[in-house]
Amino acid sequence: MYRPVATAAATGGFPTDNGDYVVTLDQVPRWNDAEIRSSLEYENEDPSFSKSFLSDPLTSPGEESGSNGLASRFPVDHEINSKIYLWRGQPWNLEVDAVVNSTNESMDEVHSSQGLHAAAGPGLAEECTTLGGCRTGMAKVTNAYDLPARRVIHTVGPKYAVKYHTAAENALSHCYRSCLELLIENGLRSIAMGCIYTEAKNYPREPAAHVAIRTVRRLLEKQKDKITAVVFCTSTSSDTEIYKRLLPLYFPRDKHEEAVAISKLPADVGDENGETIIHERKIRIKPLPKKVIPKPSQPPAEVPASDVGLVQRNSSYLDTYLDPAFMSLMKDPDQRRQEQWEKTAQARGGWNCAKMLGFGDIGGPPLSAAEEYSLHSRCLAKANSLNLSEIAEMKILYRGGVDSEGRPVMVVVGAHFLLRCLELERFILYVVKEFEPLIQKPYTIVYFHSAASLQV
Repeated sequence: MYRPVATAAATGGFPTDNGDYVVTLDQVPRWNDAEIRSSLEYENEDPSFSKSFLSDPLTSPGEESGSNGLASRFPVDHEINSKIYLWRGQPWNLEVDAVVNSTNESMDEVHSSQGLHAAAGPGLAEECTTLGGCRTGMAKVTNAYDLPARRVIHTVGPKYAVKYHTAAENALSHCYRSCLELLIENGLRSIAMGCIYTEAKNYPREPAAHVAIRTVRRLLEKQKDKITAVVFCTSTSSDTEIYKRLLPLYFPRDKHEEAVAISKLPADVGDENGETIIHERKIRIKPLPKKVIPKPSQPPAEVPASDVGLVQRNSSYLDTYLDPAFMSLMKDPDQRRQEQWEKTAQARGGWNCAKMLGFGDIGGPPLSAAEEYSLHSRCLAKANSLNLSEIAEMKILYRGGVDSEGRPVMVVVGAHFLLRCLELERFILYVVKEFEPLIQKPYTIVYFHSAASLQV
């Protein structure tokens, strides 16, 4: 079905109307070697036009960073730059390890990247129907069938609305990161990525390109030894021009481009993973106030050594450490939990989460050891009878090796816990199943509030 294309036709990424050729990576110019130099230099142009053309439309002019005395957030890295390609054409014409398909949650042919299924053959659509769909921001991998690539990675981009700009931006960033993580997990090293955002989902093209490029840059900074090539594929001249202008911001090829990029980058370029930073959701830990401990007026009475642990300090001594607001919380925590449980059970009139999940009424007295064992056995049996692979793919909870003392480590990633995309009952069953091999011996739980890299 495919035939090789002449090098002269492929160099520079010129588009063609023919979809039956194969282009190898050595026919596509690297970003490092591209003849197109920095598009940030606008000679003989009105400076005000240049500034407005390059600015992020969702960032006000006052939020842009200046270059005076600021260090580059994306310094020159020739090794990373050598892995970046820009190609004008369809991803599935490239001979790479994997190509990305932008699809919907049902993974049907109608909503997939135009022309992909026709090029891959009917086998691709048949395999997609067996995967049970794909959630927004996630990715799944299939065979490539008649394509020159080895695999197709399918991902679902978010719908866009200005009101939910941050959520859409982070979901789109997760799409690109999930594709690259799947690439690494499957032992693949090169990938061709089209524009995941689509016209039907109303995502502005330039802000979306910012997200795509910076997410790839951040992951390559951590995993550059495992990826040899990332090809950004564009299908229109407007997308090509956007990428030519934005690539020097995140992949500067020399010190001049790095210096110019400092003033052109938007104020928010995301965190270490490329995701938008939400300051209101940051975990803040304040240091304890420093207070001088007054010396007691009288020396304490001598107490037998066996009773030292039972001595309670008086309230004036505690007041030097604790303010009144904190002292009001000193009620026994077990008693507080029991009272809260009883009030909640009464207010709900007998409804509880355990009933909803089919585990019976456990809102009454504490379970006996036999009842706990019976409940655990039923949960475990049900978990083993179900296919919970979609929960595992979300990477909310997974085994992470052992700690320094040889205890197994279970990793929990809070950023992956998307309640709207999760069936709570199936997640609980998955937790029971994953912890079953560990509960007989000491183990460690590590919680990450934001996303973790594959090296964790």
